[in-house]
Amino acid sequence: MPLQQGSARMRQRTVLLVGIAVLLAALVLAVVLASLLTHGRHEASPKMLKWKDRGTTKNLQEVILGRCYNYITAQQPELGDKDCLKIWESLKDAFIYKNPCNITPEDYQPLMELASHPIPCNKSLFWSKTGDLAHRYTKSNQNFLTLEDTLLGYMADKVSWCGDPSAPGINYESCPKRSECESNPGSVFWKMASKMFAEAACGVVQVMLNGSVEAGAFRSSSIFGSIEIFNLDPDKVSEVHIWLMQDIGGPQSESCSGHSIQRLISILEERNFKIICEDNYRPVQLLQCVHNPDHTDCRLCTNST
Repeated sequence: MPLQQGSARMRQRTVLLVGIAVLLAALVLAVVLASLLTHGRHEASPKMLKWKDRGTTKNLQEVILGRCYNYITAQQPELGDKDCLKIWESLKDAFIYKNPCNITPEDYQPLMELASHPIPCNKSLFWSKTGDLAHRYTKSNQNFLTLEDTLLGYMADKVSWCGDPSAPGINYESCPKRSECESNPGSVFWKMASKMFAEAACGVVQVMLNGSVEAGAFRSSSIFGSIEIFNLDPDKVSEVHIWLMQDIGGPQSESCSGHSIQRLISILEERNFKIICEDNYRPVQLLQCVHNPDHTDCRLCTNST
């Protein structure tokens, strides 16, 4: 009888040890599989955390929501039916947990549809290398709108964002520049927003260019030169007015008869647009003169001899 009891205990101990061994093996296997799956999901290129541009803006959600609510309540109350929470979620979904070099237009399509709104005719103002001046002008003259004066542009102006395949899914340290990869979150967003802004333009549209840029006021590689100009609709746009602005006291590198402006005019004429070009459009020049009131370029009249 004692021999049988000892044998039974041995069997029980063996079963217990085997059970523990199987359990430990299962736990080890689970850990290995989880590690492999996590590595596969969050695998990133060696450069992922070492991009050359600034990282995602701190408190991005609060910034986007605050700007959205301010725009639809204080600036354009007629857009009060826009859903700012949905707009934020669609922006976040476009880039979070994604490789910041693999962003596609489809990622932003829901955002574009949620935030789009009509642009009144004769108000569209495009710009290249004149961003600060163009925006100062639209702030002082409500008759014109740049892309940054629309809901999309207002929310995203001077804000940065990009994702990361690893947790928390957003890279706050750095984001890729266009020179590092073209399909980055910022470049794809602004290309799509610019295309939509150009497609919405109607009546007379304005283009503010910089006549003090040595390389030429019109650049085919710019957003205006590569996207906006080709998405203006000749059936909706009656005229294109070019304002060629030179810096007060700065170099006068190009006038309306310059080589790059003539190239721009040729492109517009081929697309059947009527064009007017004006050197130093006076209302804008007067705004420049606020900072240079004593300069000779800013005299309202000159004494004739």
